[in-house]
Parts: sequence; structure tokens; C-alpha cells
Amino acid sequence: MQIDILTLFPDMFEGPLHQSILRRSMEKGIVQIRIHNIRDYSITKHKTVDDYPFGGGAGMVMMIEPVARCIESLKEKTAYDEIIYLSPDGEKLTQGLANHLSTLGNLMLLCGHYKGIDERIREHFITREISIGDYVLSGGELAALVLTDVMVRLIPGVLNDETSALSDSFQDNLLSPPVYTRPAEFRGWRVPDVLLSGNEKEIVHWRYEQALERTRRRRPEILGE
Repeated sequence: MQIDILTLFPDMFEGPLHQSILRRSMEKGIVQIRIHNIRDYSITKHKTVDDYPFGGGAGMVMMIEPVARCIESLKEKTAYDEIIYLSPDGEKLTQGLANHLSTLGNLMLLCGHYKGIDERIREHFITREISIGDYVLSGGELAALVLTDVMVRLIPGVLNDETSALSDSFQDNLLSPPVYTRPAEFRGWRVPDVLLSGNEKEIVHWRYEQALERTRRRRPEILGE
């Protein structure tokens, strides 16, 4: 998979992309993540990328020209399956959507900032808009990192144990069950006996029941309750 991220603040990606699963996925050659500074596509002397909104109002708007030039430059070299704008009014990111996107080959992620981007970019270039939640961030960079992480970890070969992602919360419309590790007893707090029994059938049943109960208690709307 190739992911191209368009941003006004490329330094925000330096730390996260060089840690943990994202770093390993790139080292293995499974994923290529490229960061593009939209300011490099400004035609003004001072690399201007924002201006006041027509009609007045507070805040600034990302200008159409630098963003369009950046997108068009990349499209000349790559055919993208989706050009995604991270926006609070996009479709909500779910595990199902992440599963779908992880099967694609080339993605472009556009990070908005200020009061957003000129609407003409959304009308003429964007193929999908995604929100990571019903709240507003200072910019789309953190949302792009969240989306990148949830997609990349699902790609075969990224995780050391490829079955791990299959047991994540929401994969089967349930929250994950409780998990434990050594020692089996700590300060008198014991791991449930069933997990130490070696009986795989009982363990699978216990985990399902725990996941169902946890979902019913914490997120009943997932079950339609």
C-alpha cells in the first residue's frame, strides 16, 4: 500500500511514523507512507496557503490553488483508489471501513486546517470524506495518523501474529474480552481459571460471553439495545 499525506505541518508526522507498527510496516516494505508539504505548492513569495473567507466571518481558509497543485502533481504519477479528506462532517471511521480501506493499493489523505479547505477542492478532487469522531481537532494531521494506523495494522504481514487483528474490538461487532498475562496471581488477584485450563473450546466460549457482556454493559447501542 502507498499512502500519500498532504499537510501544512509535516513535522507532526515525524515521531509517530517512526515508531512501533507503522515503522515496522515501512521497514518490511509492506507500506510506503509519503508526507507532502502543501506549502511547497504555493505560488506566492511567502508560501501563502490561507486567506480570509469570502462573505466574512472568523478564521482563515486553506486556499484552493496550492492544494489543487499538490493533488494534481501527485495524480500525474499515481492512480489513487481514494482521495480522502479528513473532516468532522465526513462518514465516521469504523472498523468495517478500515477493513475495506486496508485492501486498497494507493490512498491520498488530505489534512485540513484553520476553518477548512476551499469547498471547490471537496467538490472536484475528494472522493471520500472521513471523520474519526464527533469533535473538532486543530487540524487533520492527528486524524490522518489515526486512519493510517487503523488501516496499516490490518494489512497481511504487518503484525507478527496476523490473527491478532481479527480479535480486535469491533471486528465481530463486539468489544474485546478481558485479557491477562503472567503472573497468574498478583496480590491475591487471580486470572480466571478457565484461561489456565488449556481447554480451547471453553476458553473460546468464555471469551465470547465476556465480550458480549462487556459490549452490553458499555456500548449497548452496538447490539441495538
